[in-house]
Amino acid sequence: MNGDLSHGLQIAVKAAAQNNKPLALLGSGSKSFYGRAQSGEPLSLLEHRGVVSYEPKELVLSARAGTPVRELHEILDAHGQMLAFEPPAFGQGATLGGVIACGLSGPARPFRGSARDFVLGMKIISGRGDIMRFGGEVMKNVAGYDIPRLMTGAMGTLGIILDVSLKVLPRPEHEISLSKSMQVGQAITSMNQFAGMPLPLSGACYADGLLHIRLSGEETAVKAAASRIGGDTNVAGADFWAALREQQLPFFTGNEPLWRLSMPSVSPNLDLPGRQIIDWGGAQRWLVSDADMHTVRQAVCKSGGHATLFRGGDRLAERFHPAAPGLAEIFRQIKQAFDPHALLNRGRMYQEF
Repeated sequence: MNGDLSHGLQIAVKAAAQNNKPLALLGSGSKSFYGRAQSGEPLSLLEHRGVVSYEPKELVLSARAGTPVRELHEILDAHGQMLAFEPPAFGQGATLGGVIACGLSGPARPFRGSARDFVLGMKIISGRGDIMRFGGEVMKNVAGYDIPRLMTGAMGTLGIILDVSLKVLPRPEHEISLSKSMQVGQAITSMNQFAGMPLPLSGACYADGLLHIRLSGEETAVKAAASRIGGDTNVAGADFWAALREQQLPFFTGNEPLWRLSMPSVSPNLDLPGRQIIDWGGAQRWLVSDADMHTVRQAVCKSGGHATLFRGGDRLAERFHPAAPGLAEIFRQIKQAFDPHALLNRGRMYQEF
């Protein structure tokens, strides 16, 4: 069933607020591994689905939270357009609401922008049970905050995402993937050098001794850039980038903890036990390791970054990097404004929230 079920969801939230009963927001479950273990009374958002509007000439698409992402891809493909931030699905049933709530972006993120960069507007239900609209053509953001950007990546702890309006982009005319064998230090240097050049980059990753570069855009420009960079053309390049995005490379198999390390792109390779993949031109490092949490976070902090326990490990531990005191206080104030009784996905992001 497709339709606007926002009123029914609003009633459920108001009842939960009245009874002080936390709610666990549920989509397809494709990203249930992400964040701390979920608790609370289940509230499914799957039936609140369907495309609200799509204007190909305006490059704007609006859809309800329960809409499967694969349906959005099909609609956009028919018009030669795409979700430029390449959201990972991690499952066939992945929904738009889950994608935006988790705020995850694929290999093109440093070159095209993140998920929150493409969110134009949003309709939500607050923890008080109020339906609110922000961004887009509906109303200006208030109190100095860009509310849709705050909601993106907040793991449903600030509000229930009902509808999302997104900017979409034309699909590139041409794409080439290149690979070169080199040492990790040389790869980090090369990725940063390429990022500083006027090249149509859409991916830069180092894995298993190979530097992978993806170029996307107008055919003449892509071919000229490929000639300038050099290396072997990877005819299966599209498969590699899809497998990297969806964590289907052999690297990601197994039960060891998987860390997501966000760092300055020029940071040298970290001396940590385990295996690493360097993505986003050096700014995102994936680490598969049994090293303890303190060891990993201490090493990343020394490089000016932060570490998230992305998959595996203790689901009751703090999965996201601890916020600095000043930032934590801002989090508390925002949480108080939108969900004063901490009803929505309580403890999913941080134990305190």
